[in-house]
This record gives sequence, C-alpha cells and structure tokens, in this order.
Amino acid sequence: MEDVIARIRQELRENADDKKRESAERFFKEGVKLYGLTVPTVNRLAKTYLRELKQSGKQDVFMLCEELWQSGYMEEALIACIWSHAVHKAYQPEDIVVFERWISQYVTNWATCDTFCNHSVGDLIDMYPALVDVLKRWATSDNRWMRRAAAVSLIVPARHGRFLGDVFQIADILLLDTDDLVRKGYGWMLKSAGEAHQQEVFLYVMKNRAVMPRTSLRYAIEKMPPSLKAQAMES
Repeated sequence: MEDVIARIRQELRENADDKKRESAERFFKEGVKLYGLTVPTVNRLAKTYLRELKQSGKQDVFMLCEELWQSGYMEEALIACIWSHAVHKAYQPEDIVVFERWISQYVTNWATCDTFCNHSVGDLIDMYPALVDVLKRWATSDNRWMRRAAAVSLIVPARHGRFLGDVFQIADILLLDTDDLVRKGYGWMLKSAGEAHQQEVFLYVMKNRAVMPRTSLRYAIEKMPPSLKAQAMES
C-alpha cells in the first residue's frame, strides 16, 4: 500500500503547476501548501487509485489517509477526505476519535475542513446521532478549525431537516465568535437548516440579530424570500 502513496505523490509532482498554485493561494489568507492542481484533477487521481484499495479494510484505508494528511499538502488532504468517505458504510462510533484527531492536528484551511466535515464527519454523525454532542464540545475549542468543524459537519444532515435543535445549540455556542471563518461556518449551518425549517431559522435569526455578527446573519438568510431578508436586516 505504501507504493500507492508513492505513485500518487509522483503524479501530483508531475502535474504540479506554479500558475495554478499561485492562483489558488489567493483564496486562503492562512498559508497553504499546494502542488498546484485543479480540484477535478485531484478528484480523478483519488478515484483512480481508490480502485486499488477495494480489497482493503477501513483501518488500512485510514492508515493511508493519515499518511496523506501528514504531508501538509492540500491536494493530499483532499485525497484523504475522498478515501475516508469511500469507506463510510463501515464507520463505527469510535471513528469520531480518529476524525477529531485529524481535524485538530492536520486541518489548516477552510477547504479541507469543509470537504472532510461535510462528508466524512457529517455521515458519521448521521449514522450515530448521539455523537452530535461531540460537536458541541468542538464548538468550545480554542482551535478555529475545530469550531468551524462543529458547524459545517451538520450542513448536509441539517439540509435534510435533521438535528435542528442541535443546530441551534451549536449556533448559540458560536454566536459571538470573533473568527470570521467560524462566523461564516455557523451562518452556513443555519442557512442549510433553513432549507427544511425556514420559519424556525428565521425566528432564531430575529431573536439573535441584535448581537449576531453581520457575516453570520447574511449567510443564514441567504436563501430566504426577500421579505424575510428585509426584516432580518432592519437596523
């Protein structure tokens, strides 16, 4: 299996593009390590090599993901995100410990945070709803990526109408957060919850709009009708 990692890295180096790297860097205020590949190219590589792992168990795949995360390169982290989600049918509750460690040790930008949490963490929480309490603990972390993860892990389940009470509890914890990326993260979570529970999310925003950061508020109401947006934005 080590050969798989070596061959992927060789392809990443061969496809590296300085212009693409410089262009991508503009989207990240924090420093990022990049080869300079487009996301579709990374996705193609991930899926191509994933075929070689069909006979591998979840733990073997997780070991490979760990090695990819450790490199610090965004493209390798994105491949790890795809691979860890590929084995989601085998997830068990204890996998939250692994996922928490990956976020706390290796996530350094919004792209890997969101890709990993929207899919792998979100599916794990959906499969084992009691784990949602772990997200509430993450929301109190000193690590900005753990706090963003607490919110964006519920994006997909919330869109389907699930975990509404937990969405509001996490939003309460993050309500006055001073980090812009965390503010955007919980605003996005509220927006997703509003797709299935528009009135409840609108009432939550109205109750908190006096103190809710403008960034979070705008994200939360983005898909609401103009009349509701106008009410929420009234000074």
